[in-house]
Amino acid sequence: MPLTLAEYADSLHERNLIWPKVPAPQPLKAKPSIAALPGIRVVLWDIYGTLLRTPDGGFTLFPEPEVRLQVALEKTIHEFNMWNSMYRKPGPPWKSMINQYRDYAGRLAMVATKRRGDLTDVNSVHVWRAIVDRLFDKEYVYEEDTLGDVDELSLKIAYFFHRNLQATEARPDAWRAISELYECGIQQGVLADAQPFTMTQLTAALVDQGLSAPTYEYFPSNRNVLSYQMGIRKPSKSLFERAVARLEDAGVDASEILHVSCRLQTDLMPAKAAGMKTALLASEKTGLEAPAEFIKDPQTRPDRLLTDITQITSIVG
Repeated sequence: MPLTLAEYADSLHERNLIWPKVPAPQPLKAKPSIAALPGIRVVLWDIYGTLLRTPDGGFTLFPEPEVRLQVALEKTIHEFNMWNSMYRKPGPPWKSMINQYRDYAGRLAMVATKRRGDLTDVNSVHVWRAIVDRLFDKEYVYEEDTLGDVDELSLKIAYFFHRNLQATEARPDAWRAISELYECGIQQGVLADAQPFTMTQLTAALVDQGLSAPTYEYFPSNRNVLSYQMGIRKPSKSLFERAVARLEDAGVDASEILHVSCRLQTDLMPAKAAGMKTALLASEKTGLEAPAEFIKDPQTRPDRLLTDITQITSIVG
């Protein structure tokens, strides 16, 4: 039977592979605002940059410098034995792949959204499915018994590739903050730009901090809104409306929701416009997006400001 993505991730962990690391955080000076917000029943977390640290402060398919993309492609080609089925060009294998990767990602980025003003989200799994389909033109063969059908294979390739492209690690004390909210009876979910493998990444990172139960016990699917599911990314208005609608169906008003993120313009401002309360996480320079003019404006500034993720319990615990 083919491995699930979680099982595949565990198998990679057992191989003790070398993955890129997230640089140490660069501290910043900020004054927290953590007075209690009465009436909060649900906390919706952002993931990349908030619960998960990355070198780029958020999710990306095209990191800088470009050598990171080159290395990730090279490792992926080798891991999944793609070289013999590729249309080759002079030079290292990544040179034969990089234009395909850019081209397919670019095409998906141009797909029109259903609603004017929403922004298209590129699903990395779809990019790799297109690349794999081209490999089959030259009789590509892989281990179906463990990697599954073509869709399952594409998911595992996307996961492996991204682990080499962009390092991730749980923000210090992220699991402590999540577990303390859970013990206080505060419901939680995620509202985030994400890929089909993101929750697997988040689970693995939180396990390193002490998570022992399935992630869905803390973030059940009916409270989660992930960009890949709708094909649109933040700050698309439809994402935030979907989150509000889902929780309203469960009897939770928008004003009883707190969205936590390190990005003001793409995350917290549209959340505030949708009726939610907002908390800006300003614990390091990388990933923090908080222009002074929006912080000062009463219409856009966050309701609270955290300098440490565990301060969330002072606000809603």
